Amino acid sequence: MAIYNSRSSGILLHPTSLPGPEGIGTLGPEALEFVEFLHASGQGLWQTLPLGPTGFADSPYQCFSAFAGNPLIISLERLVEDGLLTDRDVRSGKHANGVDYGTLIGEKRRRLARAHEAFESDANHEQRAAFDTFMERESEWLHDYALFAALKERYRQHPWWQWRRSARLRTHLEELRGDHHVSIRAHAFYQYLFFSQWEMVKRCANAFGIRIIGDIPLYVAEDSADLWSDWPVFQVDKHRRPTHVAGVPPDFFSPTGQRWGNPVYDWSHARETEFAWWVRRLRANLRLYDVLRIDHFRGLEAYWSVDAKHATAEKGTWVNAPGWELLEALQRELGTLPLIAEDLGDITEAVTHMRDTFNIPGMKVLQYAFENDGNNGYLPHHHDRNFVVYTGTHDNDTLSAWYDQLDEASRARAKCYVGSGLDESVWPLIRCAWTSVANMAIAPMQDLLGHGAESRMNLPGTTEGNWRWRCAPGDFSDPLSARLHELTAISGRLPLS
Repeated sequence: MAIYNSRSSGILLHPTSLPGPEGIGTLGPEALEFVEFLHASGQGLWQTLPLGPTGFADSPYQCFSAFAGNPLIISLERLVEDGLLTDRDVRSGKHANGVDYGTLIGEKRRRLARAHEAFESDANHEQRAAFDTFMERESEWLHDYALFAALKERYRQHPWWQWRRSARLRTHLEELRGDHHVSIRAHAFYQYLFFSQWEMVKRCANAFGIRIIGDIPLYVAEDSADLWSDWPVFQVDKHRRPTHVAGVPPDFFSPTGQRWGNPVYDWSHARETEFAWWVRRLRANLRLYDVLRIDHFRGLEAYWSVDAKHATAEKGTWVNAPGWELLEALQRELGTLPLIAEDLGDITEAVTHMRDTFNIPGMKVLQYAFENDGNNGYLPHHHDRNFVVYTGTHDNDTLSAWYDQLDEASRARAKCYVGSGLDESVWPLIRCAWTSVANMAIAPMQDLLGHGAESRMNLPGTTEGNWRWRCAPGDFSDPLSARLHELTAISGRLPLS
């Protein structure tokens, strides 16, 4: 793809972080404003986090579905324009600095329910036909997801393994669908709204020559429609609970390792079905995004498997995964794979060989570049073209906060490497990324704004206070756009006309 063969740059900003009056960033006017900011700044890439419906700890990496979209970012303003809500239904008041999920979720559900009621009573033939077409197009996953969401509503959001047996094990499905017909149709409608609004934003971005990079977590959440409806894809017992879960082994930072708790795949079943579930997943996500970043790419070559009975990950084992076979199957079914490999951490030669054989760009993060001497592989003079260089990721602290907390030796190395001005601004480090030989360069919006630790998106290993940061009105300013455009032009990263 051209995106890999020419220089480009962009911004990492999750839609929840957009400004606006609704208590959370949405796919409304502010999303289009950001697209226009990207275009004016000479950027060709917009990277998001996973767009699925968030579950545990409001994390986009613990979604209720690997296929569905997040109803929380549906724009109520757009629904007013569509005649499904009134101005009274849109949350008013001053812009909130962060997302208050506890308050927001209930409010959003009530307003979306009103929009569904209005649609069912007042929609015209054209609108109903568009909804019916969407339901048919997305039928492979939508019917199961909508039933799952309806049942979670029925059981007060408890995880599926706490439901009544018939719901838990999907017996008497037709009866379940009949009993929850209204709720099922409502949740399907919310997906229709999400996809309609997202497709409008994506069309606008693509029209400006901006490609959207999405993020696919390697694993799904245990409390997800994926495990509940496609349980043979995973290693489960007779109750359909995971027998083994994912994680990483003990290291210097964690003597007991990390037990993530996500169900691991039954790769023998995947082979027998010619990786059909994976083909469906990638095909669906390639309709949402132009490029896909595979989170924990390392797990496609070998993964740390932990017995689900164990409370920690220290007794896990490495198990080989058929990543080569999977990628070959995906190529056969989908053609060229526009992927990025999240290959951070302890990466083996086998993982690197698989990545390079399939010509998948890896990642270089500048915040890891100054921990030791000039042989550090994250330093720009070690980069290759087929990489994406980041100033930081959603799991890192902001660039400004990171620099403030550096030890004296690392700070001296950074100042020596990037030159003057680092004590006054992080822009010398952004310039360091943009002038790298790597074909793609990306910075989180917080780094471009020079924000501190208060704007961190996520602190790994914690479950509270994450995923809340939002831009302020006026952050997409002309001076910032001009500064970024100038750097992008001088480093040869402007989109090709």
